[in-house]
Amino acid sequence: MSLKPGVVTGDEYKKLVDAAKAGGYALPAVNVTSTNTLNAVLEAAAKAKSDVIIQLSNSGAQFYAGNGIADGFQAKVIGAVAAAQHAHLVAEHYGICVAMHTDHANKKLIPWVEALIGYSEKHFEKTGRPLFSSHMLDLSEETLEFNLGECARILPRMTKLGMSLEFELGVTGGEEDGVGQDLESIDNSKLYTQPQDVLRAYEKLNKLGHFSIAASFGNVHGVYKPGNVKLRPEILEASQSLVQKTHNTGKNPLHLVFHGGSGSEKEKIHQAVSYGVFKMNIDTDTQFAFSQPIGAYVEKNPKAFKVQVDPDDGTPYKKFYDPRKYLRAAEQGIVERLQEAFADLGSVGKTLVG
Repeated sequence: MSLKPGVVTGDEYKKLVDAAKAGGYALPAVNVTSTNTLNAVLEAAAKAKSDVIIQLSNSGAQFYAGNGIADGFQAKVIGAVAAAQHAHLVAEHYGICVAMHTDHANKKLIPWVEALIGYSEKHFEKTGRPLFSSHMLDLSEETLEFNLGECARILPRMTKLGMSLEFELGVTGGEEDGVGQDLESIDNSKLYTQPQDVLRAYEKLNKLGHFSIAASFGNVHGVYKPGNVKLRPEILEASQSLVQKTHNTGKNPLHLVFHGGSGSEKEKIHQAVSYGVFKMNIDTDTQFAFSQPIGAYVEKNPKAFKVQVDPDDGTPYKKFYDPRKYLRAAEQGIVERLQEAFADLGSVGKTLVG
């Protein structure tokens, strides 16, 4: 079952998913926006001796390339490609397995996903491996027919490259990087995916390739005051049971994803993992973990961010405003916060690297 360190794709990625489900644990899927945040996730995974999933939203990819690029769409494409290339180059040196993934892509972002698949096709021609392990389509705002139709159209193209497709059924509350809806504006019933819809998706896509489902069970993006979010992981159990009974499969046949993991109750996280969740997204908490140390550093060294040389005693502040100082503190913030995530998901010490 052991794998080589670095970015995993194809059968290696499937082994990562199967091992997590069989072992009763899940992997954090962490959104990144820069080399600093990407490297911090790798460092955190190495420290926990856990494999990990790194992902980019469309605007995160754009930021990775640089907001100075005039063509925003092109920046979203090349930013994601650059992050994947970076991971392919450095991840193996951290001694763990990494899956490269892109996050929510709604209807208007389908061309973004297809452009990235195009880059993976070119990479596959040269190396026999795709650039990414998987991509996500979030067409939950559209009809179920359109959602599954687009998944069925794109999945075979990905299957040829050994890639997996993640898609959303139901609606994850809140908004993330321009995709989603405000929590207060959503019909509450849409926060809870119907098992019959999950069965329909399974029957349409199961023969086309490898896929995972982000089924909504009340989860939301961001963090909210207690009482605003009511998670019902039993919906995941009902979906697994319906597919299992209908098609006489083994236990937990579906590969499930937990979106909106930041701020969730630990008991609900453990329950969701027991129902076949192998991946939990985390972004809001790691954003805070990255930013808080920077704020603390600036508060501790206020003059260094106002003048280069102290006007009173001539003290030079170069060694304090050196970006490497506070950005390293920010990286360490992510590393420490993710130790909690690895522990919550039960993946500590379970890397597949032999």
